[in-house]
Amino acid sequence: METPYLNSRLQDFTSTIFADMSALAVQTGAVNLGQGFPDTDGPEEMREAAVEAIRGGRNQYPPGPGIPELRLAIAEHQHRFYGLTFDPDTEVLVTAGATEAIAAALLALCEPGDEVVSFQPYYDSYAAGIALAGARRRLITLRPPDYQFDPDALRAAVTDRTRLLLLNTPHNPTGKVFTAAELGCIAELAIDRDLIVVTDEVYEHMTYDGVPHIPLAGLPGMRERTITVSSAGKTFSFTGWKIGWVCAPAALVTAVRTVKQFLTFVNGAPFQPAVAVGLGLPDAFYADLGASLQGKRDRLCAGLATAGFEVYRPAGTYFVTTDVRPLGYDDGVAFCRELPHRCGVVGVPNVVFYDDKQAGASLVRFAFCKRDEVLDEAVARLATLRPRA
Repeated sequence: METPYLNSRLQDFTSTIFADMSALAVQTGAVNLGQGFPDTDGPEEMREAAVEAIRGGRNQYPPGPGIPELRLAIAEHQHRFYGLTFDPDTEVLVTAGATEAIAAALLALCEPGDEVVSFQPYYDSYAAGIALAGARRRLITLRPPDYQFDPDALRAAVTDRTRLLLLNTPHNPTGKVFTAAELGCIAELAIDRDLIVVTDEVYEHMTYDGVPHIPLAGLPGMRERTITVSSAGKTFSFTGWKIGWVCAPAALVTAVRTVKQFLTFVNGAPFQPAVAVGLGLPDAFYADLGASLQGKRDRLCAGLATAGFEVYRPAGTYFVTTDVRPLGYDDGVAFCRELPHRCGVVGVPNVVFYDDKQAGASLVRFAFCKRDEVLDEAVARLATLRPRA
């Protein structure tokens, strides 16, 4: 059913599965492993810095590109972890989370009718952002268990109307971390076809088992054509602060900033200095983050496997994808709607992240960025699950 007054490009985006499943969790008292946000706050140093900023009067509009100390901290972070050098005055932009950064990039760079090549499953805001820009998406399917892509299919997806590639690594919802060889293939294509690449790297510090995150901008020939997007929300467990950023050559940052100023103008004044503090935390913080989440991943994956799911262990992010066919379902949506009533746990059906509905029909995502006792309760409830006859 169409929504009155809403333009045709957005008719498919009137609600999100996250809101629907979170409402079901509240209604049933289920453990909510659907929506991807932590259930604990991040570092005390950052919270105190935000309080100090509020009390110190940093509550009015910050500078349009972001406060200088945060832009400097972002630039230093990129150099510290990846050896990438960005000018904090011209090549860094602070945004209202990564979602705004991606939307602003799409609106800035795409003309109506342009094409955006990306991968499915995809984070749901990508499809909405492409639609807002009046562009069309062309998708390459990542299939379990390893979620590799076919380089020939990627090359074939690029046409004369392709404006940019949109990449997410580590990848939500699959947990895939793109390899150096895969990124090299993407880089070769982008250079050959003179394409811009927008990379969503919000899970950059959440990789496991020694798998590295490799920024595409660090590959030869890619810095000048890559818009790197990240965010404080995931790394520091302050998703509600909505502080993200863009790192790119000055001309691309200017294009994105031109759109951003007419979306939120600026945002999060007292949170910006707090994020600068977070980005300067010692290496031990980042190591502990990965180790802690790896343990949570293993905890939930073991419980899901014991309950009868086919489990695709992620190399990154804080999501694990499962297949529910061993439990007697071929419809992930039906499974997720019944699961809270059957055993008191909420997940998210991956099919909402696909245009090819058959490819994602039986897949369900669970979030493991929760306290251990919450994960243990979820596992205990899932242990009562029996395959449907």
